[in-house]
Amino acid sequence: MRYSIVIPVYNRPDEVGELLDTLTRVEGGDFEVIIVEDGSSEPCDAVVSGFMERLNLRYFYKKNTGPGLTRNFGAERAGGQYVVFFDSDCLIPEGYFSRVGEELDRGPADAWGGPDRANGSFTAVQKAINYAMTAFLTTGGIRGGRKNTVRSLDRFYARSFNMGVSREVFESVGGFATMRVGEDIDLSARLFEQGYSCRLFPEAWVYHKRRTRLVKFFRQVFNFGRARVLLSRLHPGTLKAVHLLPSVFTAGLAGVICAAVLWTPWVLLLPGAYLLAVLVDSAVSNKSLTVGLLAVPAALVQLTGYGLGFISGLFTRSRVEVDPGE
Repeated sequence: MRYSIVIPVYNRPDEVGELLDTLTRVEGGDFEVIIVEDGSSEPCDAVVSGFMERLNLRYFYKKNTGPGLTRNFGAERAGGQYVVFFDSDCLIPEGYFSRVGEELDRGPADAWGGPDRANGSFTAVQKAINYAMTAFLTTGGIRGGRKNTVRSLDRFYARSFNMGVSREVFESVGGFATMRVGEDIDLSARLFEQGYSCRLFPEAWVYHKRRTRLVKFFRQVFNFGRARVLLSRLHPGTLKAVHLLPSVFTAGLAGVICAAVLWTPWVLLLPGAYLLAVLVDSAVSNKSLTVGLLAVPAALVQLTGYGLGFISGLFTRSRVEVDPGE
């Protein structure tokens, strides 16, 4: 068997059903699926049972330990050459493993990761948040959406919503750490530190659902910002200038607002021009004015949430943790 798909789940039975349904249509059947329920109060066992005859599928229930250790639990029971991690809120295109196979045929990889996209069935808010998390105007393309940006950063750090690792290599580095946020970047960093490779497979993308409310999105990116500081302490040299941009934006926006109150409101044209660019770019790329309009507050939440989280992380040395499922 070439691939073992490991999916951690916490209180998302409906989404698991949608994910498994897409896996029944994925080309190439040389994979198994391992669902690991992380102490959910709303288990998905009934949903999973409906796919047992259509997929090579196993289901486990364990006490809550967080996503990283839950993935480790599944990987310990994997029989494939590669362990592939998807989040439970992903949908997998039919040609995913064909694209992965093409990349592996071009050259071996100890680990890989791919980008994410919004599916046409997603809500306008989810599409707007997806834009905020993936667009060049908001993240610089560091999440795998742009090959040139990844090259400029020297290394690509895979995210666990779409990540594959040689099972032998995964065991060698000890799997995921106990941290609840940033555990995927930590794993990629340890891979590099131990001499392994991690490549971007730009065509091996997945559809990834986002938060349905901006308040939840703010909490998520705030913790991402805090985690980035912790990761820079754990792995010196991994912090890049692009990671500082949300904090610079947040501080600059605060300064502009103060200047508008104390001096002249004309200075608001500066952030206004940027947000207009976000609106137009998002509306064009999503072919929806509604998504374009929603992308403006989503971009503000993404940048200020991450920026404030990063600033908060500078003043604390505690590890980053959030509520399970958040």
